[in-house]
Amino acid sequence: MSCAKKEQDPFEIAKQNVGLLTDSTQVKDLDMVFVNDSISRYIGGDEFTGNINNIEIYEKGGKHLLTLTPSEALDSTAVISTIRIEDERYKTDKLLSKISTFKDINENYKINKINNLIKSVVISVNELNASFTIDKEELPANLRFDMNIKFDPIQIPDNAKIKYFMLHW
Repeated sequence: MSCAKKEQDPFEIAKQNVGLLTDSTQVKDLDMVFVNDSISRYIGGDEFTGNINNIEIYEKGGKHLLTLTPSEALDSTAVISTIRIEDERYKTDKLLSKISTFKDINENYKINKINNLIKSVVISVNELNASFTIDKEELPANLRFDMNIKFDPIQIPDNAKIKYFMLHW
C-alpha cells in the first residue's frame, strides 16, 4: 500500500509557504520553483538601488503573480524575506486574498498590531507572518490625517480594501 501525498496548491498562502515557494527557498532555486513562469530580476548597482533587488514573477501570459525581496541583494544563496502578493488567485486556507477586505482579515485572523503611517495603515497578523496595507482614503475623513491615533480594529470600515498583501519571513 502506498501513501498518497497531497499535491501542493500553487496558489496556497500559509505561514511558511506561498505555493511551492517556502521560507527556506534560495534565490538560485527560483527557476525550479517557477519552472512554467517568467522571472524578472533587476540587477542594479548598490549605490542606486539601496541594496534592494526585487524579483518579479509573471505567468507566461504576462500576469504579475508575486514580487519577491531577497534577504541579501546580489546573493544567489539568499532566502526570500518578503513576498508581495500581486495576483488574486493566491489565497489562505480561510480564502483571504489580495482582493479581500478588512472584514475578511478581522473575522478570520487575530490582528496583532495596527501601524498608523502617513498615507496608510498596516495591519500585522502574526499567524500568517503577514501584513496588509490599507490606504487611508478607505478610512473616514476624521481618521486620515492624525498621525497620533492608535487605531483599534473597530475604527477601520469592514469594506476597506487591501492595497498590499505581504508575507515576511
